[in-house]
Amino acid sequence: MIDLQVQDKTHDEARQGEALILDTPIKADARKLYIESYGCAMNFADSEIVASILSETGFETTGDYHQADVIFINTCSIRENAETRVRNRLSQFGVEKRRNPKLIVGVLGCMAERLKSKFLEEERLVDVVVGPDAYRDLPNLIEQVESGHKAVNVLLSREETYADISPVRLNSNGITAFISITRGCNNMCSFCVVPFTRGRERSRDAHSIIEEARGLFEAGYREVTLLGQNVDSYTWTSEDGTETVNFAQLLEQTALVSPDLRVRFSTSHPKDITDEVLHTIAKYDNICNYIHLPVQSGNTRILELMNRTYTREWYINRIDAIRNIIPGCAISTDIIAGFCTETEEEHEETLSMMDYVQYDFAYNFTYSERPGTLAARKLEDDIPEEVKKRRLAEILAKQQAHSLMRLQEWVGKTVRVLIEGTSKKSDLDYCGRGDSGAMAIFPAIDGVKPGQYANVYIEKCTSATLIGKIV
Repeated sequence: MIDLQVQDKTHDEARQGEALILDTPIKADARKLYIESYGCAMNFADSEIVASILSETGFETTGDYHQADVIFINTCSIRENAETRVRNRLSQFGVEKRRNPKLIVGVLGCMAERLKSKFLEEERLVDVVVGPDAYRDLPNLIEQVESGHKAVNVLLSREETYADISPVRLNSNGITAFISITRGCNNMCSFCVVPFTRGRERSRDAHSIIEEARGLFEAGYREVTLLGQNVDSYTWTSEDGTETVNFAQLLEQTALVSPDLRVRFSTSHPKDITDEVLHTIAKYDNICNYIHLPVQSGNTRILELMNRTYTREWYINRIDAIRNIIPGCAISTDIIAGFCTETEEEHEETLSMMDYVQYDFAYNFTYSERPGTLAARKLEDDIPEEVKKRRLAEILAKQQAHSLMRLQEWVGKTVRVLIEGTSKKSDLDYCGRGDSGAMAIFPAIDGVKPGQYANVYIEKCTSATLIGKIV
């Protein structure tokens, strides 16, 4: 995978394995919790829920696992290298556990159900395994371990949304935050394990989402990202049946919290994104003109094998609708190279789709068979690795060119940027994103600080970053 821009994306490689820390006063008698997260934005948001639940029982977070009483790894099963990373980290934590036998080590999240027996019994790497719908049970499970028993809860729920839990903001810049609006997924894409690890889709109470967004804005946050495996299928109905809210309506309600609260969302599904959503984005200046619309393949036969439930023509129709309703809207995507039985001609159709859309950025992978998926059970992973890598290289090269072209379009223009903090390379420079999600770097000036909006004149760019000055 290549990171072409800093963005709220499916997998932020810079954050993989990040220890999440809540900035709270240190209490001498507080137990210490260390959480390390892998995978997508949903996993990082879930770690905030876990920290909130355990803070109610006296835990404080720490960034040093040597000081921890409890270590959790929040896991991802989407890609093979994520599992390799987690196993390596568990081995390292095992060394610390031999030094401190009272240390509790646990695995959370998407890897929990599939590998629970291996982690608990065969390899004996952990004390507790907890699935993404069972985080409320963590205090009880920790007590079980402290009494000398292994503990596991990987039950999936049709109701759990954690709507009543206010997530702590771990490692937050105090400016941008995630809000989970759905959990689980009903799309049975043949390559994906999410429906099996996160369960069936359910939508969170719309009122709790708007309340959370309003609370974040009042606390000084200026951007929220509405998160779900498929945000477009969000539909919440009140218990008495008198109120139903779809995603377009939720998006509008969030935008109405304040014109100074910028709204993003991820991820959309091509089969579900509606013109109503697009018109809502166009209507409100504070809903970002950016849509992540995974294509996965540009060929209809491969899309059918992937069980994506749309065709090449349908996807192009949705791209055309975006271009017509939201002129200048940035579009990103996901692409899988070398899916089962993919021919050279079908790979070329993916490249031609890239030429048609000219994505602002993309997250690209070679196909990796995931145990338990429909593809693993019914399709042969028959594309040689060297062919997969060559096709991926062609995709990456084309995307690199398109990303540079899209950023060059901003040179000579003024962009309204939300300042997120100082640049990683220099404290003398600020960084922040424009409406399209492109990261801009510009000199800091007196009287302007993070959390404020600034008009930045773009003087030049790299293939990943806009460079300019405040005007």
